[in-house]
Amino acid sequence: MKNWRITTDDDGISWLLLDKADSKANTLSRDVLLELDALLNDLAKQPPSGLVVKSAKSTGFIAGADISEFVGLSDAEQAMQAVTLGQAVVQKLADLPCPSVAAMDGFALGGGLELALACRYRVATKGYRRCLGLPEVQLGIHPGFGGTVRAVQLLGAPLALDLMLSGRSLSPVEAASAGLVDMLAEAGELDAKACELVRAKPKPHVPAWHLRLLGIALLRPWLARRIRSQVRRRARPEHYPAPYAIIDLWRRYGGKGRDAYRAEAASIARLLVSATSKNLVRVYFLRERLRSLAPKRSSVERVHVVGAGVMGGDIAAWCALQGLTVTLQDRAMELVEPALKRANRLFEKQLRGPGEAEAARARLSVDLDGNGIASAEVVIEAIVERLDAKQALFQSIETKAPSDTVLATNTSSIRLEEISEPMAKPSRLLGLHFFNPVALLPLVEVIRSDATDAALLERTLSFVTQIGKLPLPCRSAPGFVVNRILVPYMLEALRCHEEGHRLETIDRAAEQFGMPTGPVELVDRVGLDIALHVIGILAETIHAEVPERLKHMVEHGQLGAKSGQGFYRFENNRPQKASAFPAPDQDLIDRLILAMVNEAMACFEDGVVDDLDLLDAGVIFGAGFAPFRGGPIHYALETGVDRIVARLETLAQRYGPRFAPRPGWRELDRSA
Repeated sequence: MKNWRITTDDDGISWLLLDKADSKANTLSRDVLLELDALLNDLAKQPPSGLVVKSAKSTGFIAGADISEFVGLSDAEQAMQAVTLGQAVVQKLADLPCPSVAAMDGFALGGGLELALACRYRVATKGYRRCLGLPEVQLGIHPGFGGTVRAVQLLGAPLALDLMLSGRSLSPVEAASAGLVDMLAEAGELDAKACELVRAKPKPHVPAWHLRLLGIALLRPWLARRIRSQVRRRARPEHYPAPYAIIDLWRRYGGKGRDAYRAEAASIARLLVSATSKNLVRVYFLRERLRSLAPKRSSVERVHVVGAGVMGGDIAAWCALQGLTVTLQDRAMELVEPALKRANRLFEKQLRGPGEAEAARARLSVDLDGNGIASAEVVIEAIVERLDAKQALFQSIETKAPSDTVLATNTSSIRLEEISEPMAKPSRLLGLHFFNPVALLPLVEVIRSDATDAALLERTLSFVTQIGKLPLPCRSAPGFVVNRILVPYMLEALRCHEEGHRLETIDRAAEQFGMPTGPVELVDRVGLDIALHVIGILAETIHAEVPERLKHMVEHGQLGAKSGQGFYRFENNRPQKASAFPAPDQDLIDRLILAMVNEAMACFEDGVVDDLDLLDAGVIFGAGFAPFRGGPIHYALETGVDRIVARLETLAQRYGPRFAPRPGWRELDRSA
């Protein structure tokens, strides 16, 4: 066997260890499943006293199916064959006459958790990191190895559906409380606890009676309608069909019977070859590519952040959350205190283990005098977006920081060449542009100038991955990638409003396309003052004028969500939108979306990013471009470049030269 090892101990317990060849993590690829099938056939003929399934790798149990195999699926029949194989193998594990235990140390996700669900018992190493889940919905599919059935049988419909619909994970401690895990083991005791379960043969967990009651045929349609309504607030069925397929499977079968398994297989087979799933798989590989851009693992221990505003304070808190020692500097203690309060809320929310939040608080300290610069491996500036202030600060920092310290600015729009002009060594400066809210948005633009030291850039890319973010390397240019592409989108929305379109209609147009937030609400969320500043810097590059109304609103303190009044009025951080308004037409949708798509090509033409896939990744993870469409350039290719160009030409005739198709579209059309 290439991937599995099996031994039997003196007590007659067989130990089945997965160690997928040539892979850092275990996945259920076709060859892994075929080998397991042969092993289970033998075990069924001569059952041991018990079976323990575990990983031989230190990286975790099983990460799920091999996603690279999804790419080769061309039609639903081919997908059905692949799923049926997985279902049949996992069912053989469930049918073994001896007690079986999944011994999980670390992650068990997707198909890996489905395999564990087919065992009679599950034991996991005690921990508070959320690593047990069914995240298939994030790839536009749902569990396909029996998980839509077994999860309901084990946990009851409310929790099982929540895990499948949200894709969220549980920690081992949470999983034990929910009944997903039968026993927790301290580090080093996993094998002993697995043997204990084999010998004791306790009654398998079943959900409480009131949870089982929700699965009766009379109640399921009513509850399914409620759940469907809740899901629709987050995802439209025409964009993301998988959540609705999950609900429908449960409504029809309630997690019971052989027909439920067959329906699961047929459903996931259709989803696997859908455009949504294909594009979400593309997004998965784009994410992995960004993670792989850093060739060496970073080992940064100390970070110093200058500026304790929302961005600086939250960057400092995030670094402390990731285990780094962080010093936070500002002019006075009263400027730092709000950042410390936000940090405490973050630590309490994210860190559930005993003493973990307290340890994170201890790693974050106030440093008004900037003494931490002398020992920091990374210094991040996040002060006011003013060129003279940044220039003066970096002149001072470079005299205090060690020669190999990364000096980074969080500027959102100012070119590095301008900031570094007074520095003795401009090669030391680069950009680390985080996005707000730092804890939620995964992308960090890593900005280089022509002078930036190549080794320093490499170390910085590694640092970004070390703190759990996705690095996007960009050349220094006004607005970089994300702001450069978002500004035309927001400006077009404001023009549409000036022409008489309702704010709600404009936002609905973008949401109908698949954007998570409409452009008007986005301006309010970003802050009208910040939007005004960035538009001002980008105006020359994108040949646009700064809207007079935006200037007027900022002058009168109408700054958006943070002031309670922008284009919308905000209550409890929610925009107060009218419930009735005209529906958007295709013309309005195209104006908003193609403004972004065309600017994405302009960004590539100007060399801000090295290739089109990186550009798509940046716009998805930084600007929220509808993930199920695969990125702006991919969207244009799928739509047809000739159709995109023709539509842009029509918009240019109707609304002005800002829609003139970029020359790069013609080159792309020839190479496609």
